[in-house]
This record gives sequence, C-alpha cells and structure tokens, in this order.
Amino acid sequence: MNEVRTVGRGRVRKRGYTRVTAKNQITIPVDAMREAGVVPGDELQVVSVEDGKIVLERVGDPLETFAGSLTGVWPKDALKKLREEWP
Repeated sequence: MNEVRTVGRGRVRKRGYTRVTAKNQITIPVDAMREAGVVPGDELQVVSVEDGKIVLERVGDPLETFAGSLTGVWPKDALKKLREEWP
C-alpha cells in the first residue's frame, strides 16, 4: 500500500498519504474512502482528538434518521382529510 510514485514537477507521493494545501485543503485517498464507506456528497464532521490527530466522521442523513419516527402522532387518514379541505 505504500507505493511511491512521481507526480507533476518531480514531486514524490506515497499511496495513502495526502498533504495540506496553502488553502488548508486535503484530498482523501480513494482507498481510505472505500474502506470507510464514504462516497462523494457525504457530509463529514472534522474533530481534532489530540495533537496531530484529526478524525473525519460521516454525519448521518437526517431524513434517513427521522423518517417514520412520528408514526401514531396524527390520526389515520388525517392528511387525506386535510387535502379534501383544499379548494
């Protein structure tokens, strides 16, 4: 996994490593993304856990988290009755 390769301008890159840019940005290695099950579009929370260690945690989708959690709050057919009231 620690494959070394040369990229533009003769810079050496090791597989699985990244650098912080001048704009404080990083690219997450694709192997790490796959292993963690992270896909483009996922929201990640960034937490500093100790000096020199940062953890990225995928934030759960609120729709998936709460969908269906309020069953039984409204009487059956309440939405249908509300729709019938509309002109």
